[in-house]
Amino acid sequence: MNEGNPEALSTLPIGLRGRVVSFDLPPEQRQRLLEMGLTVGIEFQVIRYAPLGDPLEIKVRGYNLSLRKSDAARIQVVRL
Repeated sequence: MNEGNPEALSTLPIGLRGRVVSFDLPPEQRQRLLEMGLTVGIEFQVIRYAPLGDPLEIKVRGYNLSLRKSDAARIQVVRL
């Protein structure tokens, strides 16, 4: 698979699909995301951004998950 360079989840446009490659979050925040199903290797789609850009909503594992933009900025993904 020829996937691009990792970039922050917070930079992806609406409708784009991606795959999580790494987290740069404190352990408690990382654990919370893992418990909600956002794991390394999982595919997702950006659904929408709130009117002021924070939070953003992604579809992962069949449900919609809202993330703070500051957290999303520390999640590295590749575009699919």
